[in-house]
Amino acid sequence: MNANYILLYVENVPRSRDFYQRLLDLRPVEDSDTFVLFVLPSGVKLGLWGKNGVIPAANAPGGFELGIPVESAGDVDRLAGEWQTGAWKESGVRIIQEPVDMDFGRTFTACDADGHRLRVFFPGAGQ
Repeated sequence: MNANYILLYVENVPRSRDFYQRLLDLRPVEDSDTFVLFVLPSGVKLGLWGKNGVIPAANAPGGFELGIPVESAGDVDRLAGEWQTGAWKESGVRIIQEPVDMDFGRTFTACDADGHRLRVFFPGAGQ
């Protein structure tokens, strides 16, 4: 089994498409009013599905995080600052954990407009 497909149930597909297109710096390979699909450089597929069309109905969001590794601990702090202003803030992103050093490295956690968790991190030494 090759599990390489992630679906996020979203309230507003165009809004979420715009957000993730900017976040991932990718254009979708499928784009409709009810579904958008991105193919990440790793080959993993990220789908955004309008939650009103999901059968059986889903209770999203849940206990899921999209992990976003960055190049340095400074990038963690810089992105956290950027995401609290301007177009990022207007897109509905909100910081739920300010930058902090944890056992695995430097990190912060945000939520997109639908409440899906986005963890930006720089792994610590030995990770």
